[in-house]
Amino acid sequence: MSEPGESSGDPESEPDGSAADPESDPDASASRDGVDYAGRAADILGFSRWWQIAAAAGMMAAVSPYQYVWSSIEQPLSNSLDIALPALGAVFSFYVVFQSLSQFPAGKWRDSRGPGAITFLAALLAGGGYIGLAYATSLWQLYLLYSLGAIGVGIVYTVAVNTAVKWFPDRTGLTTGVGTMAFAAGSALVVPYVRANATVAAYSDVLRNIGIGILVVTLVGSFLLRDPPSDWLDRHGDGEEGEGGENAEGGKDAGGNGGDGLAPSIRGRNYTSREMLSTWQFWLLYAMFIAMASADLLVIANVVRFAENFGLAALVATLSATLLPVAAGVSRLILGEAIDRFDRKRVMAGSFILAGLFRVALVGAGQTGNGFVFVAFVLGAMFFSSPLFVYFPSLLTDYYGAANSSGNYAVLYTAKVGGGVFSGAVAGYLVATLGWTPTFVLGGGLAVAAGLAVFVLRPPSGSGLKSAEPAAAD
Repeated sequence: MSEPGESSGDPESEPDGSAADPESDPDASASRDGVDYAGRAADILGFSRWWQIAAAAGMMAAVSPYQYVWSSIEQPLSNSLDIALPALGAVFSFYVVFQSLSQFPAGKWRDSRGPGAITFLAALLAGGGYIGLAYATSLWQLYLLYSLGAIGVGIVYTVAVNTAVKWFPDRTGLTTGVGTMAFAAGSALVVPYVRANATVAAYSDVLRNIGIGILVVTLVGSFLLRDPPSDWLDRHGDGEEGEGGENAEGGKDAGGNGGDGLAPSIRGRNYTSREMLSTWQFWLLYAMFIAMASADLLVIANVVRFAENFGLAALVATLSATLLPVAAGVSRLILGEAIDRFDRKRVMAGSFILAGLFRVALVGAGQTGNGFVFVAFVLGAMFFSSPLFVYFPSLLTDYYGAANSSGNYAVLYTAKVGGGVFSGAVAGYLVATLGWTPTFVLGGGLAVAAGLAVFVLRPPSGSGLKSAEPAAAD
């Protein structure tokens, strides 16, 4: 596989001049302009750095039911515990809040002490939370268990995403896409199992089995993950020619290493979280994240009820809930690779705008009662919105450096709280007062607005990247 922005017509060369086979070695293109990321990682680990991504992806897949299976277990929980669905809607909002807010302390710990101990804690929380749901008898227990599990999910998420950032500064889009794809698509195997047993009699066994799976997989991951040493790449060597490349968002420099050797996340300045908060770029990214998370989670949390609202067949709702995480996962891999190869801003803007248009079209499909088109538009909506969890960590690391990436992205990720509140409590209010159509159209409008806002972004003036504006701009 060729480096971003380069032709794939010629075979890649190893440091000794021999040709590498890109089909058999995913890191064959990692040596470019004198920077052998893969070789240095292998010297440290004793094996390919891709095993770190495999471990991170496995953990992400394991904890994914918290987000993507909720719409399927909501009804049996409501029936079993005799709790109204609006009250259960708050459970998902609690999940988003705790999953998001847990990432900052977890990220700061991981940046300074490594991923092992904090991921072990995550295994106990995420696995134990789902197991506990099988024995819950009241609403407050659901709130508590899902919130504790959400903390575990947040820890796993920040650890997994930043494993890609730390070991793959040259391939952040693709490798972040692998991990977040697993988070989305991992639940695709679980949804049919849950919906086939979504009865009062069977659901407790389902929840317990899922919880055991989460516990085992995440415990294994906690023993496998490692971080590279802080000096594993020489910021002032390896063919580096200056402060910045063509731009920090385009295919050559942002995704790979372009003309300056080192990737922007290594080449540029490392910002602390406090320093990052002083730049206007961060706050624009934060607003965009809220808008996109709102649009994304609105569909995830409500797709079954949305389909039922239009009187569509139960099969349509099941297919939508089952294929939704597949579309979300595949898109993160495909569009993650795209932002490594092409201009990041253009890919990101086009993706968000299309995500908004598909959401508006989804309303039309529901109103016409066309189940096939409805499912297709669900897939399109999710395909273009879900890569937000690839775009933002990649662009944030380009702008603010890799050294503090876990803590910095955790700060940005708190914006998902706004999306969770919108998709849960706010959406419930809007549906009750205005109906489904205005609510989903609003979600589409938020996505389009985020896409247009992308064109305002540029690197902070103090980043050391060539396309940064003068200091007065910040």
